[in-house]
Amino acid sequence: MDKIIVDARGLSCPQPVILARRAIREGAFPIEVWVDTATSRDNVTRAAEKLGCTVQAQEADEGFRLILRR
Repeated sequence: MDKIIVDARGLSCPQPVILARRAIREGAFPIEVWVDTATSRDNVTRAAEKLGCTVQAQEADEGFRLILRR
């Protein structure tokens, strides 16, 4: 099973949230979301959790890597 990768680095909110929600609605998990600010990380995490996902966040050199699962 291939995971969906959403690269939202360089985008300002609410764009990372919109892209993550779109991927969640597609229903293929896990989803890997990359963001480059703590604000985007927090906003995507809140949105994903409201849609019933669990979120694992990891800090990386390139920003933050979020793994979303149902």
